[in-house]
Amino acid sequence: MTPAQAVETVFRIESARIIAGVARIVRDVGIAEELAQDALVAALEQWPRDGLPDKPGAWLMATARHRAVDLVRRKETYARKLAEVGRALEDVPPPPEPSAPDDIDDDLLRLIFTACHPVLAAEARIALTLRLVGGLTTQEIARAFLTSDATVAQRVVRAKRALAKAGVPFEVPYGADREQRLASVLEVIYLVFNEGYSATAGDDLVRPALCEDALRLARVLAGLMPGEPEVHGLVALLEFQASRMATRTGPDGEPVLLADQNRTKWNRMLVRRGFEAVSRAGTGPYSLQAAIAGCHATAVRYEDTDWRTIAALYAGLVRLIPSPVVELNRAVAVSMAEGPEAALPLVDALAEEPALRGYHLLPSVRGDLLERLGRRAEARAEFERAASLTRNARERDLLLGRARSL
Repeated sequence: MTPAQAVETVFRIESARIIAGVARIVRDVGIAEELAQDALVAALEQWPRDGLPDKPGAWLMATARHRAVDLVRRKETYARKLAEVGRALEDVPPPPEPSAPDDIDDDLLRLIFTACHPVLAAEARIALTLRLVGGLTTQEIARAFLTSDATVAQRVVRAKRALAKAGVPFEVPYGADREQRLASVLEVIYLVFNEGYSATAGDDLVRPALCEDALRLARVLAGLMPGEPEVHGLVALLEFQASRMATRTGPDGEPVLLADQNRTKWNRMLVRRGFEAVSRAGTGPYSLQAAIAGCHATAVRYEDTDWRTIAALYAGLVRLIPSPVVELNRAVAVSMAEGPEAALPLVDALAEEPALRGYHLLPSVRGDLLERLGRRAEARAEFERAASLTRNARERDLLLGRARSL
């Protein structure tokens, strides 16, 4: 790995914490992101020359915070405050805000709640938070939303401007304000986990650091809001999904399909935590997805999976959140419960969905059904098309391998 690649890798892992930490000083998420980028530029200049520091994440954080302090000192409106604080601001983390019974001492969660402020449209809240907290690129966010790169870029820029103009405080809200932002916060945590669980682009199928951050934030949120069933539903879903992480890739990083995973290596502690959270979940979208994941977790072998129950749960999920992606997942479950001939019409009905035109899993699923029906030439063409649509190198290799096998 070259020094430049090392810088980019470390920054991708640490950027959310850096932005959150700096935002406590400057109280503006847009400026905080710019200062984090400044620290990245400084690392790109210095690390190739001086070598990788012992604690690269701490180096980036210190550099960004020093620049934040310098910026605050240049603001005339902060002159009196800085005269009182003096040099201690450089060496000591910003003082915590006054504690309250349901306060959260977590900068990342503060950052999420700030970016999910009602002053922003729902799409803008989620796009901005994925950018700041998940460290996702514009292209990756566009992929998650099945929309264009330009649309996402505009949402992020406008969102940062709107937060600055409204003077939104960098804090975790209380009472009704917190409840109002909860749905967006849950969706952001869910999408950050999904990007770590199955990366939309790059050379690696999984990005464990994103999954760990998302799961930790979900657990903190469950502790903060124990009476919210959907929070527990999300926790359960992420616990179940995280339990399989070690088996999703082979020794060389290649994808391992669910049917081929060694279930004895699934993390049983996380599975238990998942079932504990399910017991406190409700009947909302995350709770239903957790129930689906729980069905997989209870099957000792792939052949033991209760696909009829999973198909029924997906049918319920479609009624709650009509979505072509959920319909596609339901079709997969139907194919396992009733056979590929029952599922192919469901998949074909999704072919004209605008949101799925560039979605590689649609031809991938169709290719799998056609292969099981013995229509090998058609299946090969679908796998090749799916490979051309994915931006993840590992998935592309898998899909091309399936095409070659036909």
